[in-house]
Amino acid sequence: MLPELYRILIITLSDRAYNGEYDDRSGPRIEEILREFAMQEKWKLEVERVVLPDDRDMLHRRLAEAVKRFDIIFTTGGTGIGERDITVETVKPFLTKEIPGIMEYIRVKYGAEKPNALLSRGIAGVAGRCLIYTLPGSVRAVEEYMTEILKTLRHTMEMLYGIDTHKKH
Repeated sequence: MLPELYRILIITLSDRAYNGEYDDRSGPRIEEILREFAMQEKWKLEVERVVLPDDRDMLHRRLAEAVKRFDIIFTTGGTGIGERDITVETVKPFLTKEIPGIMEYIRVKYGAEKPNALLSRGIAGVAGRCLIYTLPGSVRAVEEYMTEILKTLRHTMEMLYGIDTHKKH
């Protein structure tokens, strides 16, 4: 059985948003998109959002606790190649199974028009029974990534919970 209530954690990684230099717009946009999806799917959500600086230790501590409590974790920010972009390296050790196809597809699809999209190192995978997706930090990228992720999210959760929805021939 799928969860009756999906517990979602959205982590925004941004030194400037953490320091109050500007408002986080990507985390709230992920939540808005998820709530629209949940209404269509008739899923009940409990969403928690947090803003962290680009700090490996703080993210690691948050993830260590979160993978046990949440069904899905989305991060936004820190997937580039800058010195402070630590999300991918911090998340990857938590994954017991990677799901490379979704992020590869997104990079190729959007990178065909905007080659800078190919520079995102975002990853997706499973940590126990928790899905984790690492998204870039811009609102536009969040919208593109979520569009593609949501196309597979129901099936991904079914697979994660051992529900066989493939028709037998």
